[in-house]
Amino acid sequence: MEVKKSPKADLEGKKTTGLLIGYVLILAVMFVAFEWTDRDKQVTTDTGIVGPIFEEEMIPITEQQEEKQPEQAPPPEAPKVEEVLQIADNDANVQETDIASSEETGQAVEIKYTPVEVEEEEPEEEEIFQVVEEQASFPGGYGECLKWLQKNMNYPQIAQENGVQGQVVVRFVVNKDGSIVDPVVVRSVDPYLDKEALRVVKMMPKWNPGKQRGKAVRCMFTLPVRFRLQ
Repeated sequence: MEVKKSPKADLEGKKTTGLLIGYVLILAVMFVAFEWTDRDKQVTTDTGIVGPIFEEEMIPITEQQEEKQPEQAPPPEAPKVEEVLQIADNDANVQETDIASSEETGQAVEIKYTPVEVEEEEPEEEEIFQVVEEQASFPGGYGECLKWLQKNMNYPQIAQENGVQGQVVVRFVVNKDGSIVDPVVVRSVDPYLDKEALRVVKMMPKWNPGKQRGKAVRCMFTLPVRFRLQ
């Protein structure tokens, strides 16, 4: 018995159509897959060597802020002094002084010279040494000094009559040139004898000056003058 198939139930006829549809879908999926993978591919030239990574530290730049100085208040302005000009009235009595020239008066002009006073400085007195390395001396020594005193000394007559005698001590200054100045009696015996001792000392010749460090200096000297009755 031959089995008859219904055309609706015949699947053999649709088999070919289904295969074609399946191929088309597979090709479409493959095409999309290839296109998708090509876009995601990237060409890398990485050699596998990783270099050191330097991290650059960013230092913030800070701007120095200028210190603002406190503003000082301007000094107060000085009050303005208004100048007041006094205008004299025309009726005011004003005395006029006429200065006549020498040509008008015919008199010569006298020019008076006023000398300039110059104050002269007083020379400073040199130091007087009490003790020196080389003492001042009478020419020829102390013996010659006694002889000179006996020769030039006059014994006061009043002192002789009163029997007055003794030793008068006289102090004086020997200058650099050997001259004798400023004699004074430091030990008195009698006014007449003192006066004679001073007179004789002032008459003495120049002495040999005293020396300090090899240079002549002013020095003090004390000389006893003896009065003795015979």
